[in-house]
Amino acid sequence: MRQGSLAARLFVVSALWNLAVLAIAGIVLSSLYRDTVERAFDARLHIYLKSIVAGVAAASDDHDFNLGNLGEPRFDLPLSGWYWQIRPVGTGQGETANSPSLWDQTLPSLKDLGIAETRGFTREAYVTGPGDQRLRMIERRIDFGVGVAYVMSVAADADEIEKDISSFQRTLITVLAILGFGVVASTSITVRVGLNPLRRMSQALAAIRSGSAQRLVGTFPKEITPLADELNALIDANHHIVERARTHVGNLAHALKTPLSVITNEARANNDQSWRKVGEQAIVMNEQIQHHLQRARAAARIATANDTTLVLPVIDGIERAMSRIYQARQIRLTVNLPHDLSFRGETQDLQDMLGNLVDNACKWAVAHVMIEAWQEPNKTLRFVIDDDGPGMAPEKRAEAMKRGQRLDESLPGSGLGLAIVGDLAELYGGRFTLSTSPQGGLRSELYLPSA
Repeated sequence: MRQGSLAARLFVVSALWNLAVLAIAGIVLSSLYRDTVERAFDARLHIYLKSIVAGVAAASDDHDFNLGNLGEPRFDLPLSGWYWQIRPVGTGQGETANSPSLWDQTLPSLKDLGIAETRGFTREAYVTGPGDQRLRMIERRIDFGVGVAYVMSVAADADEIEKDISSFQRTLITVLAILGFGVVASTSITVRVGLNPLRRMSQALAAIRSGSAQRLVGTFPKEITPLADELNALIDANHHIVERARTHVGNLAHALKTPLSVITNEARANNDQSWRKVGEQAIVMNEQIQHHLQRARAAARIATANDTTLVLPVIDGIERAMSRIYQARQIRLTVNLPHDLSFRGETQDLQDMLGNLVDNACKWAVAHVMIEAWQEPNKTLRFVIDDDGPGMAPEKRAEAMKRGQRLDESLPGSGLGLAIVGDLAELYGGRFTLSTSPQGGLRSELYLPSA
């Protein structure tokens, strides 16, 4: 996905949002699991604490508590991490009793550490025990009446909690990573599928621009259908504008044709010098009007940008026409071009441009005119017309492309041919150049858009 594209934006935003949700979910689940494990572990310690309370209550001697290992062998193993402790409150009640595992060590007092009691009158916290072990410890004060009270504590190795939580977290991270990959993949697919109608619309517009279609066709989602309808309406409006322009151009040409014909006929009927001058200017006016009307029609056609023209039939038609026109001079025309070349534009415009160039080459050629065409790598059509005539000096080439400029008045023509070629090529976004031909005459090169 290209940077800055709509697909990239949707993908990045959606993927980041989903990954953030998964990360938050992982943190919340890990925290909830930690609380669950701690509550389960504390419940186990509370069971041992109740067993200690029951043992103390059942002891015949207030100072001799024979509690055993409470069903947990690790209470008998020295520094095993599992400890219990009974500490008398006040004086005269004997010494502190410890589990064999505590050896000669003691457990800290949670009350002295500032740990508050819970609603069950117990204190629960993590503490540092013998050998710098991290312990989970619960503590409770029990009064047996008559001034007899004990603080009873049970502690166990907190590594059991951490190992359980670490195992869960590894599993959770693995599952969330798989889910994250799946979410990113599904997001990519969703974005592509969701934007596919826009891609199809883009292809349909490209087909209209290339001339292979006239309107947007196909079924689009209801969110895009109004856009497609508006684009079709815009295309229709452009067609109507072009048709109106063509109609007005035709009306103008028809309206000017009759007055100019009258002026030309009157000039021919009178041999006066003034009338001859009027007749010459009328002819110039007619040629200029035809030139600008032709350019206006071409601009209107180009604005639609929806036609495709095969090049070979146009070249064949021009070759046949020139062979008949210059048959008396026996001008030989050689054509060399692929059969599948296509011009992105109207047939009439291509005929006007190539016809003028070939006609100009035939006028000046001695015996041979070469017509070649091919497609450049940048999807541009390149036409080359060479003749074996006298050629043209470099300083004369720019002058020859001016409207109405004729370098040799002895040959027929209005001097508009090369100007028309340059104007039409410019309208299509192409270009037209003149140079020296390898045959010694003039080389005309025309660059136009390929379909």
